[in-house]
Amino acid sequence: MLFAAVVLLAATFFIQMHREWTALHVQEINNQRRLAEANARLQEQEKYLDQLRHDPALVERMIRQKLGYARDHEFIFRFEDDKK
Repeated sequence: MLFAAVVLLAATFFIQMHREWTALHVQEINNQRRLAEANARLQEQEKYLDQLRHDPALVERMIRQKLGYARDHEFIFRFEDDKK
């Protein structure tokens, strides 16, 4: 009887350990996927940063678009939509 109780206890322990291992394995797979996505975003951002550092035409275009700057003797015309 004691042997059967020990075997049952051991089986319960191993089943629970297997469930925990499975859950941790799934979590590891999800974390690896998220890490790969983050690395891909990082590579895109590093590429963009490198372009900003080495491409003056890109920097000028971004300044013009985002800040609305113009060169001397240039005019910027802004038209507003009448969406009401």
